[in-house]
Amino acid sequence: MRTNSSDSRKAKAMLTMSRIVVYAILVFLSVLCLFSFYMLIINSTRSNADLQGGFKILPQGNFLENLKNAWNDSSINIPRGMANSFLVALCTSVLTTYFSSLTAYGLYAYDFKLRKIATTFILAVMVIPKQVSASGFVQICFKYGLTDSYIPLILPGIAAPIVFFYMLQYMKSVLPMEIVDAARVDGSGEFATFNRIVLPMIKPAVAVQMIFSFVESWNNYFLPALLLNKAEMKTVPIMIAQLRSADYSKFDLGKVYMFILLAILPVLCVYIFLSRFIIKGVTAGSVKG
Repeated sequence: MRTNSSDSRKAKAMLTMSRIVVYAILVFLSVLCLFSFYMLIINSTRSNADLQGGFKILPQGNFLENLKNAWNDSSINIPRGMANSFLVALCTSVLTTYFSSLTAYGLYAYDFKLRKIATTFILAVMVIPKQVSASGFVQICFKYGLTDSYIPLILPGIAAPIVFFYMLQYMKSVLPMEIVDAARVDGSGEFATFNRIVLPMIKPAVAVQMIFSFVESWNNYFLPALLLNKAEMKTVPIMIAQLRSADYSKFDLGKVYMFILLAILPVLCVYIFLSRFIIKGVTAGSVKG
């Protein structure tokens, strides 16, 4: 009996130590991930001269001054740039998640001869880098007068192989075909079934992909830099690049850090808003097939 109790205490002690080690690693990784964001906030409170002096861990008193300088910069229009980026990112994320989910539903719910070939083709497109097709895409945009327009930045989001693959795998794990068949028996149309039954069931996956799609579109610099020339059409990444490429004698690091901080805030707001739906969807449970 003593031996068993001793072994039990040792097992509990080892379990406690392993938990402490795991929690310590998680805390370290969390601090490591948040440190860069913390330093961004700190640097946005420092003046350009102060930033030239090196690293500091505590905030300084130039936050409002940097905010005023960045907001009133004559070379860029921060409110307009953030509104442009928000419009493009929001439309892209909605189109990407909806149509990718719809495509995944079609290949999941329908059994036809070319289903495997269609799935393989979409996954093959996924491995092709965007830069490979960018040259031809830009030429088409110039040919049809789509420069200085958000259409070529938004519409291609309909075809998102990575999002399709994620949604297809998620449907296979949480969406029983019995529910779809029951809706069909009750006379529900396919689009009605998808919009009213399937989408609510896959809401956590939709929220996750909307976050990723929004952030990717918000941070997109490559195509907007090639297609947008008018100052009033430019997005946040282009404006940040303009600040960084300014004349060194007029270069203000405090203003740049403040602009980057302002550019990150909408992304954080979107994440916080959609994370509520993720948690709600997970805690509500899912139907098991």
